[in-house]
Amino acid sequence: MSVSRRCIDYLSYQVRNLRAIASIKVPVKKLHKRYAHIRHSLEELPLRDISSFNVRLASYFRSGNVQATWALFCHMHFSCCDLNAYTITPVLSACSALPGTKYGKQVHGLMIKTGVDAGTVAKTALMNLYSNYQVRNLRAIASIKVPVKKLHKRYAHIRHSLEELPLRDISSFNVRLASYFRSGNVQATWALFCHMHFSCCDLNAYTITPVLSACSALPGTKYGKQVHGLMIKTGVDAGTVAKTALMNLYSKYGCLGDSVRAFEEIELKDVVTWNAMISSFLRHGLAKDALHVFARMRRERVRLSEFTLCSVLKACSSLKAIAQGKQIHGLVVVFGRDLVILSTALVDFYSDMERINDALKVFSSLNDRKDNVMCNSLISGCIKNRRYKEAFSIMSKMRPNVVALTSALGACSENSDLWIGKQIHCVSLHFGFTDDTQLCNAILDMYAKCGKILYARSLFDGISNKCVVSWTSMIDAYGSHGYGIEALELFKQMEVNRNGVMPNSVTFLAVLSACGHSGLVEEGRKCFHLMREKYGLDPDREHYACFIDVLGRAGRIDEAWSLFDGLVKNGTKPTAAVWIALLNACSLNQDIARGEIAAKRLLEVEPDKPSNYVLLSNFYAAVGRWDSVDKLRDVMKQKGLNKEAGSSRVTVKPHDKTVIIGESRIAGVFL
Repeated sequence: MSVSRRCIDYLSYQVRNLRAIASIKVPVKKLHKRYAHIRHSLEELPLRDISSFNVRLASYFRSGNVQATWALFCHMHFSCCDLNAYTITPVLSACSALPGTKYGKQVHGLMIKTGVDAGTVAKTALMNLYSNYQVRNLRAIASIKVPVKKLHKRYAHIRHSLEELPLRDISSFNVRLASYFRSGNVQATWALFCHMHFSCCDLNAYTITPVLSACSALPGTKYGKQVHGLMIKTGVDAGTVAKTALMNLYSKYGCLGDSVRAFEEIELKDVVTWNAMISSFLRHGLAKDALHVFARMRRERVRLSEFTLCSVLKACSSLKAIAQGKQIHGLVVVFGRDLVILSTALVDFYSDMERINDALKVFSSLNDRKDNVMCNSLISGCIKNRRYKEAFSIMSKMRPNVVALTSALGACSENSDLWIGKQIHCVSLHFGFTDDTQLCNAILDMYAKCGKILYARSLFDGISNKCVVSWTSMIDAYGSHGYGIEALELFKQMEVNRNGVMPNSVTFLAVLSACGHSGLVEEGRKCFHLMREKYGLDPDREHYACFIDVLGRAGRIDEAWSLFDGLVKNGTKPTAAVWIALLNACSLNQDIARGEIAAKRLLEVEPDKPSNYVLLSNFYAAVGRWDSVDKLRDVMKQKGLNKEAGSSRVTVKPHDKTVIIGESRIAGVFL
């Protein structure tokens, strides 16, 4: 048997282990006996025989040794060996794995210079190579509307590679489809698919999968349904991957029933399919159904992935199912999955469950493997659970980033901690983060919540790219501190700004609140009607509650109730905020009859909230109904509802102290 024949025979059944065999760094004598003869066969090949060269090139590439592939190709070139398609194809594929773009471009240049007849397979490999190099820029390259001559020089050759592929070859069609989809050009993907269909080209799973994924980004549902109909009509064997894409498509359309049917029709479900079904239920707010799918997945002994466990933890968080979440935590431990992504999901889960101590334990168990994402998640969880000290402690031990600083500033705002807030501002200046608009908005909000309105305005004026959040935050800052006129002036500036920033519903809430705090009734009325007339925004229940409060503070109780009647006539169910605004208006205007109606409705909406009983008690006290005040207190005792004691936080260096109402001294400091 010839040397070349022996090598090919060995390669046919030893591909998986060729990484060690083909490595140019491992001498033959150190290889295992059953692999050594393959290496000998490779080394015995005459280096001036093109077939032998190609066999060795293929072996190096199939073994994953792209450096050896490139080295041998260079040796072939300098040996003046004639190249062919069997030489070019593995080399182009290897260049995709090499760093940079110079290797692939050199091979392409050599192909053009020598005029080698590369064939469809090699040209397909060339297109894949450039697709991997320029995924972000392929939108322009792959666009069917852009001619080659108008493309930038460094991208034109990719377009040439696409156009030179014969359009009647299914593999070339599929490669181009995948290239268009990966570049984000879903219109070109759809256009090429239609061309394939009208050219009577046979479709397969590699055709269907990118097209279905592209359909989810196209407007409407007709495109995806047409593809599904074509799949049924032609009886194409789509395979698990394409059917999973179909399932995802219907889920994104909102057709959960069709998504479930597509899921059940898949005979060989893999872990990706199960994960997609769990995600579909979560996307539609059906966390309990997601857990049922997970239980079925466990019964069928499907191997779990990190994505599976993260999705199930989200479902447990939505259902406030602490017991099931702990079981998932146990699975993570049993399977030995100590990945940071799973630990981050556990931190999020325990934070949502208000079990911040458990979240801290998970965080500390990772030792030195914590990343910024996990730290940011825990900081956010600590702030959500009012554990500000732990949040600041974590942030002080990590390298600052925009997300962590933004979360910490939220804690400063809630805690009115100006001293730490200023330090964070200094850190953001030091690291050059002040170009981030979101961070600047957080700093602005912090200064406003800490009472430093001039600092907030100075920062606002310095923001170069003001967004709607920037304008709204500053308007709200003025309104909260009683500067209603300034808030309205800033709102007028926002309306005429040249950056195209338009007020949204939250902006109007801030303006109405500012009018209420400053007694600007007519201005508030004008803004309330301006929402619909100029900006096409329908006032929701929060806007009604805010404007009712404006009218109530001004003593216009009848107008407030008239506005409320209009809300009810529109078929809108009032929220607790609306009833609270009406109750406050009745309390200020001594309207007992309508106040009792508002109080009754409020307790029906939120029967177990202590602050509602306190508000009602204050109403009865304001109108002199002290017997009703005593009855309310008895009801609160029977229900086990306790009013949260008023407190203030005082900084007594080096510690913060919380002073409850009635205390006269803390830590030797007289108040």
